[in-house]
Amino acid sequence: MEIKELAKKYKDYVINLRREFHQIPEPSMEEYETSKKIKEELKKLGIKYKEVGKTGVVATIDGKNQNKKIALRADMDALQVKECTGVEYSSKNCGMMHACGHDGHISMLLGAAKILNEIKEQLNGSVKLYFQPGEELGVGAKSILKEEPLKDNVDGCFAIHLWADIPVGKISVDAGPRMASADVIKIRIKGKGGHGSLPQQAIDSVLVGSAVVMNLQSIVSREMNPVDSGVITIGSFHSGTKFNVIANEAILEGTVRTFSKETQNKIEDSIKRIVKLTCETYRAEGEVEYSRRINPVINDETCSKIAEKSVEKLLGKDGITKFEKMTAAEDFCYFMDEVPGVLAFVGIKNPEKNANYPHHHEKFNMDEDALEYGMGLYAQYAVDFLNN
Repeated sequence: MEIKELAKKYKDYVINLRREFHQIPEPSMEEYETSKKIKEELKKLGIKYKEVGKTGVVATIDGKNQNKKIALRADMDALQVKECTGVEYSSKNCGMMHACGHDGHISMLLGAAKILNEIKEQLNGSVKLYFQPGEELGVGAKSILKEEPLKDNVDGCFAIHLWADIPVGKISVDAGPRMASADVIKIRIKGKGGHGSLPQQAIDSVLVGSAVVMNLQSIVSREMNPVDSGVITIGSFHSGTKFNVIANEAILEGTVRTFSKETQNKIEDSIKRIVKLTCETYRAEGEVEYSRRINPVINDETCSKIAEKSVEKLLGKDGITKFEKMTAAEDFCYFMDEVPGVLAFVGIKNPEKNANYPHHHEKFNMDEDALEYGMGLYAQYAVDFLNN
């Protein structure tokens, strides 16, 4: 049977799995029951695996030769969201919800494992299955790759993100930048406190912080190439204790999003320069803590072409859709930093099935028909990559 037919055959298996995982959502890096269920399914399938860290699982399916290897990845953590979908398989863990589709990712990869294990004698290489914890915190990929690195062991990587803005039956595997970096900045401004009626005796950290917020926006508008893109957001500004006291300190926190490492470097340098010089202008002192959390996700062009052919085999040319890059972040970037790969966006939107709410929403849901397509794509891409 072709992979397309096998995916249809195991559709109910994957839907039932997804609903089981949906009922047991767990926090990042604490996915104990989820990990246990994954290992149970792999045992049933007779697929060898190893535990990585507290909750990560890496399984291997060996084909007829070991000349080439592909890594398939699914993330497994949930969110601190109280579910309001009303579905019969709602979360049993109060205050936790699979509101980003990771329950679907795990299930599709297990479904793909079932398919690939069934046709392993035809595989022109090996497939490694990475069930990764902690994506929502941006720390899971690094933790699992530290123990099971791709470099020198694997030739390529592939992952799927079910996506609520794409109609079911449509898949995007566009080449180039797909998701942004996500850096965190913390700015500490030191002024001089004083009485609100005597500003000449003080150095107002609120005023200095306000100037810093405004000046930082000039980086995107006046220092970056207009055809490039980036975001600098200050989301937290804490200063002062009382209406008539000039604050001696201000702490600003925010995020930076870019689509290239070059832009990432440039923005970091610009932020540090502007904070320093703005503070000096107002006689204050400023320091910047710049934390690089997640790099951009950039699809390899050759791998994207392979993925397009894989989508065509499952859904025809009409199944391929173009989808604009976005400033959300994904720690699959660390897989792609080691080997070339693709992050595919598989559509789950269908208003007729109440699958029209955004990610991280308390009513987030999916058209489960997408699970068949995603399962098939994991398996088809693995076969096509190994044969390419």
